[in-house]
Amino acid sequence: MPTSDIRSTFHTNLADARDLFAAAEQLAPDLERAAAVLRDALLAGNKLLCCGNGGSAADSAHFTAEIAGRYKLERPGYPAIDLTAEHSLVTALINDYPPAQLFARQLHAHGKPGDVLVAFTTSGNSENVRLALQAARERNVHTIAFLGKAGGQCKGLATVELIVPHDTTARIQELHLLLYHTLCEWLDPQLT
Repeated sequence: MPTSDIRSTFHTNLADARDLFAAAEQLAPDLERAAAVLRDALLAGNKLLCCGNGGSAADSAHFTAEIAGRYKLERPGYPAIDLTAEHSLVTALINDYPPAQLFARQLHAHGKPGDVLVAFTTSGNSENVRLALQAARERNVHTIAFLGKAGGQCKGLATVELIVPHDTTARIQELHLLLYHTLCEWLDPQLT
């Protein structure tokens, strides 16, 4: 690929990301609510559960690692479970139950009232994420949904929704990353 083509693609993506990030200020009130839900739950001795598919599964793993470990400051670790991570369990559940039940089944196993489920879906239409959000509601588990586009079928199911109004998956994931890194940076001193 000629360098000029790469540069053109890069500049187009930069301009698209700049526009999206400039419009992201509208998410600040929901980000504040999400921060309070997470802080209050973790300081009360509850845990974080996370789920997502594909790139959103990577975000799920990344976010739980920042909470169980640390982000920037040295602080105690807090309980965080990535529902995409236990390969034997994931493959057993997909084998024994409808695949759409993957996260809901684990939510019923691990989720307790006061815990927090953080769900990632760039389309907002992942059935297994939607069912996990519904299972969380049944178990009195707080929910934070990182969604994209217009929120899809998951819109309206979470305690707090961070909806990135864009149609490109990569841009949605990039802003999701900024949002949960912001949560981690704010949480670190709150959790010391």
